[in-house]
Amino acid sequence: MRNNNPDKIGKRIIDNIIFVRQPIKTKILTSADDIIEIVLQYTNRIRKKNDIIVLSESPVAITQGRAIREDKIKVGLLARLLWRGVKKTSYGVGLRSKTSMQCAIDECGHLRILIAAIIGLLGKFIGKRGIFYKIAGKQAALIDAAHTSPVPPYDKTVIKGPLYANEICNKIKSITGNETAIMDINNIGGSWVIGKSSGIDSKLLEKIMMDNPQGQQSELTPICLVRPVRDISNGIWEKTND
Repeated sequence: MRNNNPDKIGKRIIDNIIFVRQPIKTKILTSADDIIEIVLQYTNRIRKKNDIIVLSESPVAITQGRAIREDKIKVGLLARLLWRGVKKTSYGVGLRSKTSMQCAIDECGHLRILIAAIIGLLGKFIGKRGIFYKIAGKQAALIDAAHTSPVPPYDKTVIKGPLYANEICNKIKSITGNETAIMDINNIGGSWVIGKSSGIDSKLLEKIMMDNPQGQQSELTPICLVRPVRDISNGIWEKTND
């Protein structure tokens, strides 16, 4: 596998199979970009038949115009009341911010967020966490607060989750022939397939990407090629130059 980022190719062994992961560096993406065209442009000469194309969820959302400048968000009363009740985690602020909470309300609706907050609070009293996001829904869980990204101008934006994730993946597969997934991954073992083409094994891919080979800082690697190269029990499938 040709390596555009020599320090970034990583191997991971899952169920006796060695997978090589190659993050691919791109330009800083904007709402003027088409994520499908970006994938074709940056993987055209290096992707192979059995590669899985993995896209990070935030850059996909950025190309959809879903990065909202913090100073343009009008924070309502409900967001001002609820944001302090959100626990700050080691992987990010999430909805523990007035502006990101407001974006969750805009995405999911006032009533749904209010119900999620009430039932989530009750759940905490009996030791059950995560109820808020189960009720609020996936889009609430995907929101990245301002200052999560270190890359200007997105360091000052709240980034909502991408829309039409499955459709994008299936479109890329129809053009390239490669299975494709959009993932939300962090640096502490969080790995979540949020959109995929028809042949993706979500649980397997989440294990393969769990150590976040694309990074979470200023790497600018929104695309990763995942390639099975060796079955330890049966010998070499494909020789690589890495």
